[in-house]
Amino acid sequence: MNQKHCYVYIVTNKRNTVLYTGITNDLNRRMYEHKNKLIKGFTSKYNIEKLIYFQEFNTAIEAITAEKKIKGWTRKKKMELIKSGNFEFKDLSSF
Repeated sequence: MNQKHCYVYIVTNKRNTVLYTGITNDLNRRMYEHKNKLIKGFTSKYNIEKLIYFQEFNTAIEAITAEKKIKGWTRKKKMELIKSGNFEFKDLSSF
């Protein structure tokens, strides 16, 4: 059976003041949607379009578990996770 890869990701706005944690099976498509505000809701309302963290998983179940765990963290712990791999909060997306 062909397994799709899934991603947990964190995006923010230009000033890095708002964090959004999400999950997707196509990170490029999802970032395109965020940057072009194609999905109405939290991310379009707060201009969240900069990918600052992502992690790839082999199964959707692993990704969902990780997403739930991260969403339960404090902002401080999320910031530590982001800074561990992207200290300067550079946009990691290809768009």
